[in-house]
Amino acid sequence: MYKILVADDEREIREAIEIYLRGENFKVLKARDGEDALEIFENEKPHLIILDIMMPKLDGIRTCMKIRETSNVPIIMLSAKGEDSDKVLGLNLGADDYVTKPFNHLELVARVKSQLRRYDNPIMAKNREREMQGEIVSIRDLVIDKERKTISVRGKEIKVTATEYKILLLLVSNPGRIFSIQEIYERVWDEPFYNSENTVTVHVRRIREKIEINPKEPEYLKVVWGIGYKIEK
Repeated sequence: MYKILVADDEREIREAIEIYLRGENFKVLKARDGEDALEIFENEKPHLIILDIMMPKLDGIRTCMKIRETSNVPIIMLSAKGEDSDKVLGLNLGADDYVTKPFNHLELVARVKSQLRRYDNPIMAKNREREMQGEIVSIRDLVIDKERKTISVRGKEIKVTATEYKILLLLVSNPGRIFSIQEIYERVWDEPFYNSENTVTVHVRRIREKIEINPKEPEYLKVVWGIGYKIEK
């Protein structure tokens, strides 16, 4: 039986979602706030989490960030109308989907089932196993297979040069860390840095064109102006 953690500070919403999910034979765990959700997550290891964005003590965004430090469990965010910026932030920080309140219970259940199918996909399960063994590294849908020397984004393999592969591997292996252009050059090219800013910049631009939906508004490879580049956690 799948265990679904529902975190929302409104009791009526928690109980309504519980009724819908129990009707589909899911076991439901309930949390009143983000801190409560993290404790239940650690103790029960749910298969999917439904997180309200606006919660006391610890909101849904920060709760999602904490969970993503250790787990790729599917997360569906709940948000009220008018919180579009919070939706985008939640998705960028690792949420898999979102549902807007007030929601249709059939839609919510359908999204839960969709995420569970994706999580239980044999390929995804194999990737999680290989990730634990250090054979692959990933940030959300960006996956680097270190054994095969391949990169895939959103389930599709992309063609990269050897240098592009090394740059991405460096950044994805250190999510959130900012690398200066000089450090990227010296670690990837393995030679002293000397007026090579443009070399790194050109490669980064080509990588963005391959992995980003909109290279001008990157989801993964971010520039930190005046400092360098990083892969967003």
